[in-house]
Amino acid sequence: MIHSNCGPIGTVQDRLANEHHNALQRFRMSTPQPTPLGLAPSFGFGDRIGLATPGHIAAARRAGGGIAPMFAQQSIREMTRTNRTPPGVMEDAMNACRAAGWSQPHGADADHLKTPADVSVTAEAGFTFFTIDPSGIVDQQADDYSEARVRELFTEAAGAAPWVNGYRGKTVKLPTGSTIVFDEPALLKAAVKYGRAIEAAVSLATTIRQVQQAAGRDYEIELSVDETEQPTTLAEHYIVADQCLQSGMKLVSLAPRFIGELEKGVDYIGDVQALETSLRDHAAIAHVLGPYKLSLHSGSDKLSMYPALARATGGMFHVKTAGTSYLEALRVAAQEEPELFRELCVFSRTRYDADRATYHVHATLDAVPPPEHLKSDLELQECYLGRWETTPQGDGFTQAGRQILHCTFGSVLTDKRLGPALRACLVEHPAVYEEVLAVHFEKHLSALRAGM
Repeated sequence: MIHSNCGPIGTVQDRLANEHHNALQRFRMSTPQPTPLGLAPSFGFGDRIGLATPGHIAAARRAGGGIAPMFAQQSIREMTRTNRTPPGVMEDAMNACRAAGWSQPHGADADHLKTPADVSVTAEAGFTFFTIDPSGIVDQQADDYSEARVRELFTEAAGAAPWVNGYRGKTVKLPTGSTIVFDEPALLKAAVKYGRAIEAAVSLATTIRQVQQAAGRDYEIELSVDETEQPTTLAEHYIVADQCLQSGMKLVSLAPRFIGELEKGVDYIGDVQALETSLRDHAAIAHVLGPYKLSLHSGSDKLSMYPALARATGGMFHVKTAGTSYLEALRVAAQEEPELFRELCVFSRTRYDADRATYHVHATLDAVPPPEHLKSDLELQECYLGRWETTPQGDGFTQAGRQILHCTFGSVLTDKRLGPALRACLVEHPAVYEEVLAVHFEKHLSALRAGM
């Protein structure tokens, strides 16, 4: 037997295993593990670097009363772009919760899942809220097809939509006074647009149920059909949710594609009053069929519409943010290491046209002055991030430069020099990062609570 100063290897391994087990038990006793949050209003704080949770906790304590937080939240797409893993995301969030003494319920969102492999790896890491995203197989052009083209495509999609005849001729009167008419054009278009997506969502939900039940873990499911160019009609929302619920899916939240523009990194673009009317109808469907929550994706910085969302849903909502915490990390660089921030802006411009391909954004490089044209550090921050000092009360940021920075996070964080430099800046100034996040999200949470 090989010996060391600490004794036989087998004995050392046993001791280390026991110490790890005891530490894990202490960890679990001191900080509640993520759990399903049910129909409580909830807010997801995405963290693409792994250092943002202290600021999220500070915001939740200042202004989150009545809104349950999800501190661990990351999509598979984001993890791929940042070289993170589900266990790493969970560990970063839970370590921060433990350090801050967080003792209230919180959830953990495995976001934008598309495959059984996505489910397995996030379930094993302890995520409890599984967001199914079949948007890749939603027909994005369905609203633009002629009736003849819809009928032609329906012959191919009919096998994935056996439910069509069950809705034919049906009408549903909502508590809002609106009526949903399931006529032939609406049904065929819904089948073409969402038939295969519903089929895929039901299949992945079955996988989630099997994995979680086998492990004896509770869970809940969100369905995302928001990443499309065209809004989800009331008839389409009704059919999608109804079919998922009929299949036995444990649906707690659904994200339709709402009217207006919900772009990354900037405030809502559109008529908020018209949106609130539409939200009331969508919320009525959620109440009649579920109940389940309405979910707002790309929710970062949509301050102008938050009160309307909270009012329309009666507080039964989920809001998902992610990129805005990365942008606030860049604000720390802008304040503490302005030359680094300037370099990040220059680099992001070189990556934007390629990295924006998977995002719904309107900003162009021509619309935003290059950093060398902005001599003042404060002017650069204003142009590329925005500042609360110059933003009207109740509004979110609208600067196009934010979209350039938002879409290029993966390129920055995986760059061999800039990624470590940004992280080192945040590690050097943790209190600054915590405070800018707390201020930022306090405004988000306060706007939501104003409508509750």
